[in-house]
Amino acid sequence: MANVAALLGTWRMLSWTRQVVASGEVTDAMGADPIGYISYHADGRMMALVVNRHRPPLQGPRPTDDEKIALFDSMLAYSASYTLEDDKVIHHVDASWNPAWGATDLIRPYFLDGDTLVISDAPGIDPTTGEEVIYRIEFRKV
Repeated sequence: MANVAALLGTWRMLSWTRQVVASGEVTDAMGADPIGYISYHADGRMMALVVNRHRPPLQGPRPTDDEKIALFDSMLAYSASYTLEDDKVIHHVDASWNPAWGATDLIRPYFLDGDTLVISDAPGIDPTTGEEVIYRIEFRKV
């Protein structure tokens, strides 16, 4: 059931897995032990940032073109307004690290269990591989 008050605040990512729909294979979506946060604010805005914890260091003071590609492929970031509908939080994306997302709605089934937030069961297209996947993301309230 939708409960805005319980969702408000900042949540630290504990895990993020992806299951490929075609094969059933389950892997870590952003490497083992990703660094990630999602924040929901009372004004109806949210932001998400995730990076692979094991990003390679840069070889110089500025990233090369190849390093930029690797950095892009090892992160996710976006901002949105959000609404709740029953057991779904809908992110109305207006800015994203990946312009292919444009201004879209990301419908995310979720459930809360105390200080744990799980967003799961929404099939989508993996932006780095193009595969249809189902993500399961678990967070702990900060």
